Amino acid sequence: MASPSATLSLCSAFSAHCSIAPPRSLSKPSLSLARPTTGFLSTSAASTSRPAFPAAPKFAESAVVAEPETTDIEAVVVSEDKPKREEIFAVVMVGGRQYIVFPGRYLYTQRLKDANVDDQIVLNKVLLVGTKTHTYIGKPVVTNATVHAVVENQGLNDKVVVFKYKPKKKYRRNIGHRQPNTRIRITGITGYEEYPASPNVAV
Repeated sequence: MASPSATLSLCSAFSAHCSIAPPRSLSKPSLSLARPTTGFLSTSAASTSRPAFPAAPKFAESAVVAEPETTDIEAVVVSEDKPKREEIFAVVMVGGRQYIVFPGRYLYTQRLKDANVDDQIVLNKVLLVGTKTHTYIGKPVVTNATVHAVVENQGLNDKVVVFKYKPKKKYRRNIGHRQPNTRIRITGITGYEEYPASPNVAV
């Protein structure tokens, strides 16, 4: 077992070679409420090793107005004058029915016999012709007045259901029918100029 004198000499030798630092004091960090300065003039930026950039030149206060570029090519507006429709109408009778027609109108009439598609037809039963200034009233028809038309199509009307019923006789009949028709397009109204006319009077 080591003697007390040997233990003291060993402790003194250790204390000579090793220096024990005193414990650090645990203090709370201090908070600074000062607002940091930013920009080129701040102290933190000046202390850094970055080179200082020169200040940007100020622009003149007067506004510069950009002039529009002029080109040698000028836009030319071409106005196409469309032909106006002739202001005329007529009342014509086809198959026992009266129709108001004017150039360019499509019309469905009863089936015209012996008329094929794209055939030119003439309607002679003109009861009345009206223009912008005069009215030609037929007695009963306008003499020499004709309505020119073109056959567009030969078709059928919508189906009509004919249902027959007799009570207590067990009689039921369900019949469908489609009336044939002709589609024509009016192209012009002529031949009314020589007929006596009456001027239009504003009401």
